[in-house]
Amino acid sequence: MRHPCGVTLQLRTPRHQVSPKSVLLWTMQAALFWLVLFVPQLVVFLVVNEPPTWELALLVATLVVGIVHTAVEPSWRYRVHRWETTPDAVYTLSGWLNQEWRVAPVSRIQTIDTKRGPFQQMLGLSTVTVTTASAAGPVEIEGLDHEVAQQLVVELTNTTQATPGDAT
Repeated sequence: MRHPCGVTLQLRTPRHQVSPKSVLLWTMQAALFWLVLFVPQLVVFLVVNEPPTWELALLVATLVVGIVHTAVEPSWRYRVHRWETTPDAVYTLSGWLNQEWRVAPVSRIQTIDTKRGPFQQMLGLSTVTVTTASAAGPVEIEGLDHEVAQQLVVELTNTTQATPGDAT
């Protein structure tokens, strides 16, 4: 990708890993998701006097898939998720089954935001969202230590202010 200043931006694996606490965050999120699916099925199973075989099969399938997903996905995501900033661009790699590499030129950055859900606050984590003039949508760096996220926002804000361009 050719940057307006003449610098060539390469799609490459970013240098920094997210916080190891992200594994716990993603485990908690996955467990909550599967509990929301499993508990109503369990209630129906327990209330019905003679449950049909398909209800038992669905209950067991939900339990097995939920346990496997909750055990595998968080550590897999942790191995994949990476981020890096340079004076020219923000690089991210995210996902687990479907992986996404993103390069956002600094000259295209419009806003930089942070967000912290309840689990993130509990674990001292944050997500940094970099909104660009791109149809692909914002670039998110999820699972950063809160202090790292704050430093990153300051760094990107200073870099974008010093970078010529109109972010369109």
